[in-house]
Amino acid sequence: MIQLPITLEQLITTVQQLQPSDRAQVAKALIQIELKSDLTNLLEELYSQPPIDEITDAEIMNEIKAVRQQSRI
Repeated sequence: MIQLPITLEQLITTVQQLQPSDRAQVAKALIQIELKSDLTNLLEELYSQPPIDEITDAEIMNEIKAVRQQSRI
């Protein structure tokens, strides 16, 4: 494997010179990296929380109402 030092500006300039389909591939790869990172962070956060024993139907409905209220704001 050959490694070449490249600055961020050089990388951006090179990507800008690519054909639209190739730029789309670069964009998809970057999005996948971010999604994997976000998913990993969410899973780590989930597993770091203590387990919840039981959730009642009333608690679920209250949470749904709260989310709907936030959506309207």
